[in-house]
Amino acid sequence: MIATWAQIGYLVAAVCFIVALKGLSSPKTARTGNALGAAGAVLAVVITFIAYKPDNLVAILIALLIGTVGGVVGSRRVQMTHMPQLVALFNGVGGGAAALVALMELGEVHDGETVAAIATAFTILVGAISFSGSIVTFAKLQELMTTRPVTFPGLPVLFVAGLLGGVAVSAWLVSEPRVWVGVLLCLLGLAVGVMLVLPVGGADVPIVISLLNAFTGLTVAAGGYVLGNTLLLVAGTLVGAAGTLLTKLMADAMGRSVFNILFGAVRGGSTLGGGTASERPVISGSAEDVAILLGYAQRVIIVPGYGLAVAQAQHTLRDLVEELQGRGVKVDYAIHPVAGRMPGHMNVLLAEAQVPYEQLREMDEINGDFKSTDVVLVVGANDVVNPAARTTPSAPIYGMPILNADEAQRVIFLKRSMRPGFAGIENELLYDPRTTLLFGDARESLAKLLASVKTV
Repeated sequence: MIATWAQIGYLVAAVCFIVALKGLSSPKTARTGNALGAAGAVLAVVITFIAYKPDNLVAILIALLIGTVGGVVGSRRVQMTHMPQLVALFNGVGGGAAALVALMELGEVHDGETVAAIATAFTILVGAISFSGSIVTFAKLQELMTTRPVTFPGLPVLFVAGLLGGVAVSAWLVSEPRVWVGVLLCLLGLAVGVMLVLPVGGADVPIVISLLNAFTGLTVAAGGYVLGNTLLLVAGTLVGAAGTLLTKLMADAMGRSVFNILFGAVRGGSTLGGGTASERPVISGSAEDVAILLGYAQRVIIVPGYGLAVAQAQHTLRDLVEELQGRGVKVDYAIHPVAGRMPGHMNVLLAEAQVPYEQLREMDEINGDFKSTDVVLVVGANDVVNPAARTTPSAPIYGMPILNADEAQRVIFLKRSMRPGFAGIENELLYDPRTTLLFGDARESLAKLLASVKTV
């Protein structure tokens, strides 16, 4: 039995995890919350080494060193635009590790230990699903494979068969806890994970990452039961609950159900991506034209999107906003819940540029202000201001709450080209007579705008 001092240490680590989640709920406290969570994890690892005195210590330390170096280097070098891919990889590794641990513990599960066998089977199956599914989401976001939904005749039948087969083999494993049965269950889980994610495309992929994160949390919690480790139970439950809530919030922000997001492509309802632009004329302007609109406005709202992150233009945008504010223009940033590739993507990006938190206003808070706004400046966003979400039932984003940019007096889009957004559909707002397009790289365009505003 674990010593009392170690149990107290685990309790302190669990409290760190809980307080860390609370800290992550606000940009102002997110950095502290993240550090507190990391400190809790380090404390838990140290306690485990001292209390359990594990065998194969050298091999464990080598693996720990490799993982630490890989995590630090990967996290420091990853670009903000690739953060969702990193999250997918880390999540997949967690699910895979839980499944492997459960497989190794099968030898310790004996006939008659039904609850332990159920927890082990659950960990293997769901952990394998999370691992393979996360790898596919990484490949989609990294464009190692198509971002469009991948479907083929018989996929739904094959998926259901794999899922039912996983349940059947799980029951077999509970009645006969053998390693080879566990390996078979793991293989079924890997196949189900791939088939779960293949039909998902476009802007839906980050939502699936959040769902798989919840799966990983549940497997860690079940693994904690298998190992008799209360801390893993607590940590896994926290991750599972947070991932589930985040998935629900993201689905609500898209105006769709989780079931529709996962299986919508089977009947043509997923966000597809990869559309083409029409040949209709648009109104384009120069940096000087746009600078006049901005410089003489009284109220401006900035709508940031993924293109801002790709161009790494957040610092130039901040300088432009400060110049406008110096001229007496009221400026705010309108943050859509799914702008970018994951929740909070724009918040983190702008916080990196030292944009004051009070200028970042969420969709529900700022949507009523667009009617009294002179100019909306859309930087690298598209789908989150696309009126098709309200007006076109056949659109894949129909029903998604959007920012009411079309209610402003004038709209300016900073775009590289007329290529549609991640959802793969055109934005009718681009062709509105009130809309002006400034083509080019967002960073270069903002620099030109900044120079022109200073001369207005």
